[in-house]
Order: sequence, then structure tokens, then C-alpha cells
Amino acid sequence: MKNIAVIGSGTMGNGIAHVFAQFGYTVSLIDISQASLDKGIATIGKNLDRQVAKEAISEADKAATLANITTFTSMEEGVKSVDLVVEAATENVDLKLKIFADLDKLTAPHVILASNTSSISITKIAAVTTRPEKVIGMHFMNPVPVMKLVEIIRGYSTSDEVTNLVMETSRKLNKVPVEVNDYPGFVANRILMPMINEAIITLFEGVAGVEEIDTVMKLGMAHPMGPLQLADFIGLDVCLAIMEVLHDGFGNPKYAPCPLLVNMVMAGKKGVKSGEGFYSWTHGTKELVVASNFKK
Repeated sequence: MKNIAVIGSGTMGNGIAHVFAQFGYTVSLIDISQASLDKGIATIGKNLDRQVAKEAISEADKAATLANITTFTSMEEGVKSVDLVVEAATENVDLKLKIFADLDKLTAPHVILASNTSSISITKIAAVTTRPEKVIGMHFMNPVPVMKLVEIIRGYSTSDEVTNLVMETSRKLNKVPVEVNDYPGFVANRILMPMINEAIITLFEGVAGVEEIDTVMKLGMAHPMGPLQLADFIGLDVCLAIMEVLHDGFGNPKYAPCPLLVNMVMAGKKGVKSGEGFYSWTHGTKELVVASNFKK
């Protein structure tokens, strides 16, 4: 596989496009607006500049990577002659089902259709296509150019051949693929999101403040950042969506999202992307939000 299409030019999409392009793949980056695509390409450029500054790559490598990416606002045009599509759109089940139904009609029968979903069932996504054996999950971690892990999620009908090919492709990106089965949250978010949710409950119940909770987890558990700061980076809306998938999928009250998380998302406090979550992120700096904002 040499020709790749990536659907979505946001944080995950541009990161996935960056990595494939850096390793010599021809990449079609697809989004609904040219402004979003331009922003995505600018982010890739900045991330490549960081790699150049660290002497991880050369200026020639940067130029070659950017030359490997072509942007499209038309999905039909963007997926012509590709071997693999990686969907990295918003974590919304209805949107993903529509995208995969469209991809099934627009791509050649041999094309593998992958989703970067962090929680939505690959089996459910595959069911809207005529090629469920060629539908698979490729859950990259954020930031994609840095993080080694790729969760490879097998749907109920995903073939051994497709799984092995996607695992090998991930290794060619200098990633470490881990094969998992299709259950709510897979492995990463089945473990991570309840921990984040419990940290939010701990704040909600007044056990400790934001910085105190994050400090305990950083210094006591050797986490690189605390769970509340991590939630801000992931996006509180994404955290809520994943908790709802876990709650619906398992039917266990332990997966119920904390009311504080629900209220913050409804109030538009989504973390870094909105400028405020558990911390304020205005002007690119992290500041603690006044504790009284976290009301029961």
C-alpha cells in the first residue's frame, strides 16, 4: 500500500497524514472546507519544524513530507486510486456511519477502510459497508508523530489478511501496533476514561482541587501529566462521548459520566480546543481555573 487517504484534517487527521507522508506514502488529506485543510497543513508544517529543530529530520525531509500531501474538499476526488482510507472525523457515530457508507461506494473493492475511532464499534461501522472483512480500526494516539502505539481493532468480520497488512503498515510508520478485539472502549479508553472520570468525580465531590489531583497522579503514579490536564488535551466533549459509549455498551453504572463533566461540556468548556476546561488555555499557556467554577 502506497496511496493513503485521510478523512479529517483536525488534530488526529493531520497527525496521521504527517506520519504517513513522512514515511514516503502519497497522502490525500480530505476535509469539508479548504480553511480546515489549510489549518491542518500549517500544523503539520509547525510539527515538522519542531522535528527539524531537534535534528530528528532535515529540511529536505520536511519538504519531501509536505510534497507527499495533497488536499481535497471532495471525498470522491480524494479517494481515487488509494489503497487505504483512514477516517479521523469527529467521534460521532452517525457521522462515521455516513462516511463509511459513502466510502464503500466511492472506493474500489480492494480498498481497506480504517477508522481512527477511540471507542465506536468497528463491527457497527463495518455493517454499513459491503466489505466488512476489509474494515478495521487504527486508533492512533495523540500527538500522532510522537506516540508509538496504534491500537489495531478487529471487527467481527475483519479478515486475518487485512489485520496482518494493517499491522505491518503500522510498523513501517515506526509504530508499535497492538491487536485488540472490538468491545466498548477497546483497551486504551476502557482503562483510561474511567480513570479520568473518577478524577472528575473526585473534584466534583470536593475531595481535592484540580492541581492537587493532578499532582498526586504525576508524582505518586509517575504519570507524565495529571488526568484533568489530560482530559483538557483530549477534549472534554470527546471524554464524555467515550464514557457514554462505555455506559451504553456495558450497562454498568460505574461507567456513568460525572455530572460535572456533562455540565462543563454543555457550557462549552471543552478544554484546550475551547480555551477553557479544568485549566484556562488562553494564549497557549496553562492557568488554573478558579475552583468555585466547579460546582455540583
